[in-house]
Amino acid sequence: MEQTKKSSAERLYKAFIYVALITLAITILIPVAWVFMASIKENSEFYGNPWAMPAGFYFQNFIDAWGKARMGEYMMNSVMVTALALLILLVVALPAAYVLSRFEFKGRKFLNAAFMGGLFINVNYIVVPIFLMLVDGDKFLKGIFEKGFLLNNVFVLAVVYAATALPFTIYLLSGYFSTLAHDYEEAAYIDGAGYGTTMVKIIFPMAQPSIITVILFNFLSFWNEYIIAMTLLSDPKGGKTLPVGLMQLTQAQQSAAQYGQLYAGLVLVMLPTLILYICVQKKLTQGMTLGGLKG
Repeated sequence: MEQTKKSSAERLYKAFIYVALITLAITILIPVAWVFMASIKENSEFYGNPWAMPAGFYFQNFIDAWGKARMGEYMMNSVMVTALALLILLVVALPAAYVLSRFEFKGRKFLNAAFMGGLFINVNYIVVPIFLMLVDGDKFLKGIFEKGFLLNNVFVLAVVYAATALPFTIYLLSGYFSTLAHDYEEAAYIDGAGYGTTMVKIIFPMAQPSIITVILFNFLSFWNEYIIAMTLLSDPKGGKTLPVGLMQLTQAQQSAAQYGQLYAGLVLVMLPTLILYICVQKKLTQGMTLGGLKG
C-alpha cells in the first residue's frame, strides 16, 4: 500500500515537472518563432492578423536591415568587441584561476576574497565611474597627444568588458581547477615539464568543458550588453554594437512603420547566440555538472 502511494506521488511529481517545463518552453519558443516569422513578412502583412503565416519569404527585410539600417556594420563591431573581450579575458583569467586554485602564497586569501566580492557588484552600478575615469583619461591624453582615444574605441570597450567579467570567470574556473587531482601535474614535473607547460598542455585540456562554459556565458553577456556600450560609444557618427544599433533601429522603424526591417534586425542579433549554443550545448552541460565532482 505504501509502495503504491509512493509510486503515485512520484508519477504526480513527474507530471507536474513535465507540465511546468512544457509551459516554460512554449512561453519562450512562441515569441522566438514569431520574430523569425515576422522577419520574412512584407510590411503590408503587419496590418492584418499578426499571427497569420507569411505569404512568402521576403528576404529584402534582411538586405535593408543589413545595409540601410547599418546592422551589418554594427554586427562587425559586436564581433570585434566580443572576440577581443573573450581573448583578453581568457589570457588573464585562465592563469589567474590556475594559480589561485593550485598554489599557496601570501595574499592568496585576500585575492580570492576580492574576486568573490566582485561577484556581488552589478556592472550597471559602476558605468558612470568608468565613464568619468575614461573622460579624465582622454583629457590627460589630449594634453600630451592633442587627441584622446579612450572613448568611442571598441578596443577600450573590450577591455572594460573583460575586466568586469573577471570575478565570475575566475570563480568558476578556479572551482573547476581545484577538483582536478594533483597527480597529473606531479607526473608532468617528473618528466621535466615546467609550470607553464603543465598548465597549458595538461590542465587546460582537462578543463575544456569548464572553459567552454565560461566562453559561452561571457559571449552571451558581451554580445547582448547594452548600457556600457551605449555609454562608451557615444559618438553618433562612430561605430555601435548590435544592441545599441538595434535600439536605434527600433526607434527609427517604429516611427517609419518598417516593421519587417525591425524584426530582421532582431533575428540578426539572436542568430549567432542560437548557433553557438547549438554547437556547444553538450560541452556546456559537462562544464556545469563536472565542476561539482571531486578529482
